[in-house]
Amino acid sequence: MANFKYNEKEIINEISEYISSTYNQHYVGKNEIQTIDVWNSMGIVEEMCLGTAMKYGLRFGKKGTDADAKKDLLKLIHYAILTYNFKFMEKK
Repeated sequence: MANFKYNEKEIINEISEYISSTYNQHYVGKNEIQTIDVWNSMGIVEEMCLGTAMKYGLRFGKKGTDADAKKDLLKLIHYAILTYNFKFMEKK
């Protein structure tokens, strides 16, 4: 196991918990379609995920509270992971 210096293990666990929580917030039904599924069907999912990640990066720290800034970073990371998925994992 890697010897992390900057709390990476705890941060990765927090990111994982955040991402898991997002699946309970919207589109709970079995046949519900999410916007990201539409982007994928249109062939623009990588660009839209990356653009959405950039949106959260640009608004980071502008909403006022540390809690808002933290949520923006978690959203940015989630969309970066989704970009990674569609660029590198989905094509396998």
